[in-house]
Amino acid sequence: METLILIIVLAVFFVAVVTEMGWLLLVRPRRRRGAAPTEVVSPPEAPGEPDLLKPGRDAAGDAHAVIAPTAPPRGPEQPPAPEIEKPPPSAGRLVRLRDRLSRSQSSVGSVLLGLLSRDRLDDDTWDEIEEVLIIADVGVAPAQQIVDDLRTQVKVLGVRGPDEVRALLRTELIKQIGEDMGRSLRDERHDGMPAVMLMVGVNGTGKTTTCGKLARAEVGDGKKVLLGAADTFRAAAADQLQTWGERVGARTVRADREGADPASVAFEAVKEGIGLGVDVVLVDTAGRLHTKTDLMNELGKVKRVIEKLTSVDEVLLVLDATTGQNGLRQARVFAEVVNITGVVLTKLDGTAKGGIVVAVQRELGVPVKLVGLGEGPDDLAPFDPATFVDAILAG
Repeated sequence: METLILIIVLAVFFVAVVTEMGWLLLVRPRRRRGAAPTEVVSPPEAPGEPDLLKPGRDAAGDAHAVIAPTAPPRGPEQPPAPEIEKPPPSAGRLVRLRDRLSRSQSSVGSVLLGLLSRDRLDDDTWDEIEEVLIIADVGVAPAQQIVDDLRTQVKVLGVRGPDEVRALLRTELIKQIGEDMGRSLRDERHDGMPAVMLMVGVNGTGKTTTCGKLARAEVGDGKKVLLGAADTFRAAAADQLQTWGERVGARTVRADREGADPASVAFEAVKEGIGLGVDVVLVDTAGRLHTKTDLMNELGKVKRVIEKLTSVDEVLLVLDATTGQNGLRQARVFAEVVNITGVVLTKLDGTAKGGIVVAVQRELGVPVKLVGLGEGPDDLAPFDPATFVDAILAG
């Protein structure tokens, strides 16, 4: 009997405990709902933008949340479009750059003027004059011709004064450079087609940079330009050319992969230029050694493919003025493959060997049309013999 009573007491106690725990589990969550809400710290509201979770009051005065319309997701930020530059016109550039040219060439002019102004011009003096001209990369044959002409005129005219000597030397140098050679670029539309210019040269002459600078000059002269990046061996070359074009608002046609057929790129560039009605299409080609027959033949192919659409108006050979007579050997091979129409001499500001102008023209029979006189974007200038000689003799 006592055992039964004990079991009943324990059972009642167990039921009471379970009931109390259930009550606590049911009541406490309801109490938490009625408690003061926990503060949520949100990012500060941006000026002019709605808060996405803004507290408000309903009709009963209880706090509630007002959900603002969700803003559409923003895509990745695009870099700002480059500002289109307005280059200066090409006319008068060589005059503006004359001081820079004279600083690099004055040593040659000063030495020549000093030798010619001596009281006595004997054979040794004339030999020194010829040596100075050869060192300046005029070339042996042109240097001998200049000395012979000067000797004759000095003997006949009896020239001695500094001004007379300067005038005599100026006339002779201009004659050797060739003031009557046609140096204008053929950059005008014709027969409803754009003018097409092909840039060629060996590695390291500054060909791609020159192509970009020429595009600037053409835009500065009011032309609409399209660039063709037919140097498909170096992706950096196409990137570089495209950057030059973007600065002046010129479109660039380039391959979608490295190593693509350069003739195909050139063809597409000219085709697109025709379709867009541009004035000038400038096609940059890969630098190549003049001794590599396959690469030189490829250059000929580029020109032939373009000519299926229209004529190639200019084939400009880019030469580094600092290479001197070595540049002439390069020039001969290029002239045989693609019929050079003009020469661009780069880095002419960094050398006192301006006589290369005479030598390369005599070797190729084509004029120097453009000269690079610095690293600036507008340091490419049309070549003018009189201005060039005046800069040489300015020192």
